[in-house]
Amino acid sequence: MLIEKVINNNIISATDDEGRETVVMGKGLGFGAKPGQPVSADKIEKVFRISSQSLSDQFKELLTHMPLEHVQISSDIISYAKKNLKLKLNQSIYVTLTDHINFAITRFKQGIKLQNALLWEIKRFYTQEYELGLYAIKLIKERLNVDFPEDEAGFMAIHFVNAEYGTNISDALKFPNIVKEIIEITKKELNIELDESSLHYERFITHIKFLLQRVYRNELLPDEESELAQLMEKKYQKEYSCSKVVAKYIEQETNSRISGEEVMYLAIHIRRVTQKDN
Repeated sequence: MLIEKVINNNIISATDDEGRETVVMGKGLGFGAKPGQPVSADKIEKVFRISSQSLSDQFKELLTHMPLEHVQISSDIISYAKKNLKLKLNQSIYVTLTDHINFAITRFKQGIKLQNALLWEIKRFYTQEYELGLYAIKLIKERLNVDFPEDEAGFMAIHFVNAEYGTNISDALKFPNIVKEIIEITKKELNIELDESSLHYERFITHIKFLLQRVYRNELLPDEESELAQLMEKKYQKEYSCSKVVAKYIEQETNSRISGEEVMYLAIHIRRVTQKDN
């Protein structure tokens, strides 16, 4: 592995044996180093391989003036998410989360605290990502003695939602409210209260989140002639009508088109969520 550019005393850009560009991190790794020299293998702590050139450039620019421990802790949180929670994340998370953690620590040390207006919705609808946010602030407290409030766990959770869905932060910030509004529409259209402790409710929330994910990844199910759809619309008219209202709301919020196939599956989950668990 050969040094391509020294980013700072602890981080370099290098080319590996297969000719791939990498960002390599290690204490003192860049100190006194020159382009073209071999990387000191004994100093390597972390190797980042980011396939997107633009993301790689953003990442290197971000790391130029950032403390090593901030980069390390962000990397460890991402590794934990992938290994322990099996999250599939867009590589943009290395840029967005690292930048957020660095800025949040700076903000905290200046005595600036932000309230997370979406915290309740995030805790309710994005439980796994919120728990990951709690893990992150716990790790930061243990290593850096920075005691973030619970609101910060919610902010970090949104970065993971963003990386899972392949969206930008402004879109990811809409998701908790979109899920909440879909629940409200369902209750209003069917004039019922939903049992939030039921398995059907949990599956309904999961279906909504995966539907939104498909919307933003342009992976929606195609329109198909379906006898099941015709049967559903005839037999469960209220639920099917409700699913159409929900679909229209999603289309308006995401500037997309929800296929008839997606409407049918949404109707199935709406039907189920109105039933008691067996």
